[in-house]
Amino acid sequence: MSAIAIRPGRLVAWGAVAVVVVATVFPFFWMVRTAFTPAAGLIEEAGRLWPTDPTLVNFRRVLGLTSVEEAVAAGGTGAAIDFVRYTANSLLYAGSVAVIQTLSCAAAAYAFARLHFRGRDALFGLVLAGLMVPGIFTLLPNFALMRELGLLNTMVGLVAPALLMSPFTIFFLRQFFLSLPTDVEEAAMLDGVGSLGRFWRIALPMSRGPLATMMLITLVGMWKDYLWPLVAGSSPETRVLTVALGVFQQQSPNTAPDWTGLMAGATLSVVPVLLLLVLLGRQLVQSLNFSGGK
Repeated sequence: MSAIAIRPGRLVAWGAVAVVVVATVFPFFWMVRTAFTPAAGLIEEAGRLWPTDPTLVNFRRVLGLTSVEEAVAAGGTGAAIDFVRYTANSLLYAGSVAVIQTLSCAAAAYAFARLHFRGRDALFGLVLAGLMVPGIFTLLPNFALMRELGLLNTMVGLVAPALLMSPFTIFFLRQFFLSLPTDVEEAAMLDGVGSLGRFWRIALPMSRGPLATMMLITLVGMWKDYLWPLVAGSSPETRVLTVALGVFQQQSPNTAPDWTGLMAGATLSVVPVLLLLVLLGRQLVQSLNFSGGK
């Protein structure tokens, strides 16, 4: 068996990949490491990759499973996060936007890819122009609109601005629909199936991979959203997990932030999305075949 020659270029490529992986994973590892570190030993063990005496007390006090006296003794302020309630709010916020936005963008993308109407290309160019508008520019107009409609601090007002439209999702799905073979749709057209029927009965089943991809990307993006939920849904009834972590941080003094508790809360906030990626990751990769169907 002849030895496989290792080329210098391959070594450089693998080294670059290793650096990128370490740079990406290390902050997450350090967050978890800090969450398991006792508050009293945070400074003394700053140079260690893992605490010498790991503990779960930071998670327990963030979840409110300890008394105020025990939380203060462990280095906290006695503050806690209603994790179940705020996680449910985050799931409702991110999940509803991910599902409805992806389906509505799929309908728009199918129209741009298959239907012929006057001004189609100009309208599609206008949609793509939305990619160049930073989200901060629409924050105040959306806030003013939700306030006038009386939808502030409601879940409807929280999801409304992002519920139907995403320029990138429309562009991504349009490119996929353009690559689909038209034979089946033309046969359905001859049988009298309308545009909506062809979209719902033919295009969508053939697009499970791209649709799942965009739903997952949208879900993760909305899950970590902070600024808009802070502005439009700061009340406890609509508070999402990211905002709850910010409130938890504000309850600790500026001179001595509760870093271990904050990292424990951040670690807990990652768990639902991480479980979703683990459970659906393999199916998602297997369904990503852009061949267009059998």
